[in-house]
Amino acid sequence: MLTQAPKGTRDVLPADSHKWQFIEAKMRAAAATAGYREVRTPVFEHTELFLRGVGDTTDIVQKEMYTFEDKGKRSVTLKPEGTAGAVRCFLEHNLYAEPLPCKMYYLDAPIFRYEAPQSGRLREHHQFGLECFGAKEATVDAELILLAYRLLKELGVRNLSVEINSIGCPNCRPQYHARLKEYLSGRIDQMCDSCRERFDRNPLRVLDCKERKCQELTKDAPSMLDLLCDECREHFEQLKGCLDLAGIPYRVNSRIVRGLDYYTKTVFELVTETEGGKLTVCGGGRYDRLVSQVGGPETPGVGFGMGLERVLMLLEAEGIRIPEPRWYEVFVTYMGENRLKAFGLVQALREAGIRADLDHCGRSMKAQFKYANKTGAPFTAVIGDEEAKAGTVKIKRMSDGGEQTVAVEDVCKTVLTLLKQEGEQE
Repeated sequence: MLTQAPKGTRDVLPADSHKWQFIEAKMRAAAATAGYREVRTPVFEHTELFLRGVGDTTDIVQKEMYTFEDKGKRSVTLKPEGTAGAVRCFLEHNLYAEPLPCKMYYLDAPIFRYEAPQSGRLREHHQFGLECFGAKEATVDAELILLAYRLLKELGVRNLSVEINSIGCPNCRPQYHARLKEYLSGRIDQMCDSCRERFDRNPLRVLDCKERKCQELTKDAPSMLDLLCDECREHFEQLKGCLDLAGIPYRVNSRIVRGLDYYTKTVFELVTETEGGKLTVCGGGRYDRLVSQVGGPETPGVGFGMGLERVLMLLEAEGIRIPEPRWYEVFVTYMGENRLKAFGLVQALREAGIRADLDHCGRSMKAQFKYANKTGAPFTAVIGDEEAKAGTVKIKRMSDGGEQTVAVEDVCKTVLTLLKQEGEQE
């Protein structure tokens, strides 16, 4: 056990970290196009934040949170989702008093849920999330959907579609709850234990059940869309109008309710078809009551979360190769007692902005060249006894064996020129 990662967690190895860095760079760039700036919140928060924000009827709060008591006898919880922490940050630092909307994103944020590890989502997984506070118009809902859609398309995710729904607001939802409970009342005894628990406290969550039998029993359930108030209906029509204008494929799916209690009006998912069936890559929606629910002023909000592991899994499944960067641009090889000269040259190369290294393992000159070749360095800088005596360095191009000898003081300038020429040829 000592040398094994806990169940539901995974190491990111040096050979794979460039893949994470690649999609993270794409995500940062996508967020920047719409004016979202990064926020970094703690890995754990006070447990009450999630009880009040996420909702005590959710599976997350009831079954999946990593909650513990710290040494000060305070109940704290590892973040099971990102929005509540962003809301707490928004309130604590009085960001609502600044010009709105306040647009923020978080990236590579660890999320913890005690559940059976599943495809692309572990007990510790990482999310890219965008949150927008203070904007009530459906244009920002559409902005987020389009941003996520274009990002995933740019990364290479295929068979991608958008599914949207409106789950109303506190003004129209009680009427729907009554109608839904009436529909479910003759079926609830046949449903799973979780659905029976949700029936009284939050019947809408019954529609989110993943049990096949429960899904079959609710397939003809009434739709919230038929009972939307005028404000919610107008908002949903505006959203559809924005998506129509953008020309992206979407469909209205009245079954989408999402797994968190704070959503109002818009909810959405970005879905892709895989060999194993449909897979949700990104999900989110509007949460106009969450800020006030946590103790702040009435402030509309909307956001989404996207799992990094799931995105990487999809890219791998579709055979999309993320280019691997070179370890080094120059590898310095040396003979015998010229180790200090090699070390000094490496430092000079690095100060010039060139990725460089030397052998630290006492290899022979032949083994040093072999290792340099494995690293993919396009050039080696050779310091043999003759070069050391003459104050020169031999620069060798690994692709064709071409060589040139230059003075030590000219090495950096020469290497920079060679790298520029190589880049132009590529």
